[in-house]
Amino acid sequence: MRKTPVEFPSGGLTVRADLYLPDDADEPSSAIVMGGGWCYVKELIQPEYAKVFVEAGFACLVFDYRHFGTSDGEPRQHINPWSQIEDYRNAISYVSTRPEVDDERVAIWGISYSGGHVLMLAALDSRVKAVCSVVPMVNGFETVRRNMSNVRFKELMAVIEADRTSRFATGRHGKIAHSAHPHEEISTWPSPDTWPVFKRLKETTAPNHEHWSTIESAEWVLAYDCAPFVDRIISTPTVMVIASADDIVASDIQIAYFNRIPTTLKSLVQLGGEVTHMSIYDNVEHLRLAAEACRDWLTQHL
Repeated sequence: MRKTPVEFPSGGLTVRADLYLPDDADEPSSAIVMGGGWCYVKELIQPEYAKVFVEAGFACLVFDYRHFGTSDGEPRQHINPWSQIEDYRNAISYVSTRPEVDDERVAIWGISYSGGHVLMLAALDSRVKAVCSVVPMVNGFETVRRNMSNVRFKELMAVIEADRTSRFATGRHGKIAHSAHPHEEISTWPSPDTWPVFKRLKETTAPNHEHWSTIESAEWVLAYDCAPFVDRIISTPTVMVIASADDIVASDIQIAYFNRIPTTLKSLVQLGGEVTHMSIYDNVEHLRLAAEACRDWLTQHL
């Protein structure tokens, strides 16, 4: 596949991306716009998914959100989900101008946090012709609370409240770890399985990844809920791929939100056995299963 660095404006900033194209395309291709999850950069595992899609004849646009990776924006590592969703929408606008792309056949793909973003986008943007949502985080408050003990959750709330007071006084953002062992330090996602995987990816394919965010990012996630939006996905073909052993984003929450999607053009793919939230990043076979489920859905509906 061919990779071309590109950029486009979003929110008054420059967002940078990689456009992946099939080698042998002789006419405009269907396109998939791909954004990552919590603290992702465009090199973090997404090219592995894009490779499966490009081999099937799709073009893929993989972008860095504002405030991350090669894209502009201060403060760094700041995650406002609505800004990220706006970046997705501008990515759709950009890729639709490319002569290599059929602008009537644009799909969106998201994983983890962005697995929720794409469900919201399906409700908001009629240009989206198909959706792939992989191990989505659909309810921030319930997901964060389940990941923490009552004591740790109270500590997180105290950190968020103290940061809001400090930010008002100084204008400066505090920092919080993306993940850490729950007995070591406070983090947004206290899973001992997360950091080793991201550390390996940072040391190999995604050196721009930084394993922290602003504290306000954690505050934003507590207000995040896809419920009002999944109710509005009336006709957009939507596949949700979940992992039965996911211990970060609970399958029962995902299934409940999937069942609320009113379109008949939907599919729930539950990867069984030992597939977890992190293994679809770290296990080649598990990643392949998730990618092929999305590829097959897009081949059918895009």
